[in-house]
Amino acid sequence: REPRIYRPPPRVYREPKKSTDKLISVCTSTYCVNMLSILILFSGLRCVSVCPPLGMESHRIENDQLLTSSVYQHRYGSHRARLNIQASGDEDDMNGGSWCANSEEKVHWIELDARTLTEFTGVITQGRDDPLESDYVSSYYVAFSNDSREWTVLHDGYAEWLFFGNSDKNTPVLSQFMEPVVARYIRILPQSWNGTMCMRMEVLGCPVPDPLSQYHSQNEVTHRDDLDYTHHNYLDMEKLMKSISDECPNITRLYSLGKSFKGLEIYAMEITDNPGMHETGEPEFRYTAGYHGNEALGRELLLMLMQYLCREYKDGNPRVRHLVDETRIHLVPSVNPDGHMKAFEKGSELGSWTLGHWTEDGHDIFQNFPDLNNILWDAEDKGMVPKLISNHHVPIPEGILSSNGSVAVETLALISWMESHPFVLGANLQGGERLVTYPFDMRRLTKEVIEDQSMFRWLAISYASTHRTMTQTYQGGCHTDDPTGGMGIVNCAKWKPIPGSMNDFSYLHTNCFELSIFLGCDKFPHQSELLREWEHNKEALLTFMAQVHRGIKGVVRDKEGNPISNATLSVEGVNHDIRTGESGDYWRLLNPGEYRVTARAEGYSPFTRLCVVGFDPGATLCNFDLNKSNWDRIKQIMALHGNRPIRLLSSGNRGVTCRIKEFWQH
Repeated sequence: REPRIYRPPPRVYREPKKSTDKLISVCTSTYCVNMLSILILFSGLRCVSVCPPLGMESHRIENDQLLTSSVYQHRYGSHRARLNIQASGDEDDMNGGSWCANSEEKVHWIELDARTLTEFTGVITQGRDDPLESDYVSSYYVAFSNDSREWTVLHDGYAEWLFFGNSDKNTPVLSQFMEPVVARYIRILPQSWNGTMCMRMEVLGCPVPDPLSQYHSQNEVTHRDDLDYTHHNYLDMEKLMKSISDECPNITRLYSLGKSFKGLEIYAMEITDNPGMHETGEPEFRYTAGYHGNEALGRELLLMLMQYLCREYKDGNPRVRHLVDETRIHLVPSVNPDGHMKAFEKGSELGSWTLGHWTEDGHDIFQNFPDLNNILWDAEDKGMVPKLISNHHVPIPEGILSSNGSVAVETLALISWMESHPFVLGANLQGGERLVTYPFDMRRLTKEVIEDQSMFRWLAISYASTHRTMTQTYQGGCHTDDPTGGMGIVNCAKWKPIPGSMNDFSYLHTNCFELSIFLGCDKFPHQSELLREWEHNKEALLTFMAQVHRGIKGVVRDKEGNPISNATLSVEGVNHDIRTGESGDYWRLLNPGEYRVTARAEGYSPFTRLCVVGFDPGATLCNFDLNKSNWDRIKQIMALHGNRPIRLLSSGNRGVTCRIKEFWQH
């Protein structure tokens, strides 16, 4: 049946019809859908196709589009009625876990102004997010209006349709209308509830094109890149990645980091001009996603990025060609494939906030890494760094990675992968917020000095500022006030401290600077949103990748030109060193400026030189040639003499006493 503009007919009030009647108004649970299918078969009824969400969860629906009959407290106002919104732990702020009505009022409703004629096809409801209370709406009516004054409750011509709502506070429940209703305003009128009358919701609808209005055209996303803008289950993802590798065999390599708890491959795509090998002087970059299986947007963005790099490289795009030829890129779209399978089965809007978040055996992969922060910080507080304990490549304590179940198999695969590649820069794509966080992720109680803070801030800004909406925080954050102050970036330890994070582990155990990119309020956006999200993130994804070429780079060799691996590079004034790789090459991310850099290696004399980082694109070349030292032989002689001062004779028989130990320390 063609959609019709809703014209309010005369209202006839009768008792709701029994559930055994022929006409049915709602498609909700699996059981209900199955029963409805049988009735449709014999009665000729059909369910209308479901429109995508209008944007309660994603915040495309703004706060001033919502109105309620009453409010229990301001922290439970209409702005808190968004699907999956999370409550703050502070009872004194304005961030409650849902909209809650004043219990003294007799009639309750929440109204949404779509601002244009919209074909409404359904509603998703959810209870209040609260650690203790169990508040949810169990039944409700739906009403429509074109002017917000005259309202008509949805009915079959002589009886109003009562929709069944939630039976718990967390699980979203879809109620789909039997026919689409075209109107501007929609109201939900709760009729029964558990505990306090509280609700979170999403509304499904398709804006009706209006030739007299510019609203639709201004918000329409123009299709540019020919990519696959769909959600992929595990087999679809595997098939797509193999097809990309087949399409661009000269610049791609499909490989696996290992297997998940349930035995699924954790796939990675390498994209570079010579895949399968590390080229001396070429930095390695990584994007990872899907640590939490229900955060599906990052997974799909990386699949789109693979397609984009492959096709643009073939088409001769100079920006993409330079990036691929000069960088070894690794993309891992699904770190937690087991969790994604759970979330995918429920679908875009119908999984709870946590469904699929953890691994099959209950780990949060992102914060499942060994805690190296306290090891380093304790040593610093005791004055042991850097003389006795180095300020970088902090070793993993013995026994931490043993098979006692405390570290997930997915985490072990990531650690092995991180240790086997000389990564310089990386980011993990997450969801549930729209901002970029930088280390440290764990809070330090003794002091708040963050090494490389200015560099981390620049890296975070490079993504947030080139994302189309990340710095547009006039509506606040996804769940609370904007924690970034309008910048789109925040230090994680000051925002939400996390022990054992991948970001801190990467910085302290390897050379790699790692950040977290939170892509949006909706963890699992509707498929219709994927094109829009690609357009919002494409430039930021490319810009952030290019930052791997910022700072200084070079090779540490001996005088014969042989590369020196595991040499240490120290930047004066920055208490965090890096090491050279097997080819003696290194990359040190730095902001523009002049730096005194010292290269050290066992058996060689240290060498210091001035390295200047300019504002032009590309890292500054800063090579080091080290002279072999005689200190190994001298230390052997010292040991033979009990580390006592040794008298050395010059060619003129002039005695020179040198306290070798003191000189070595100096």
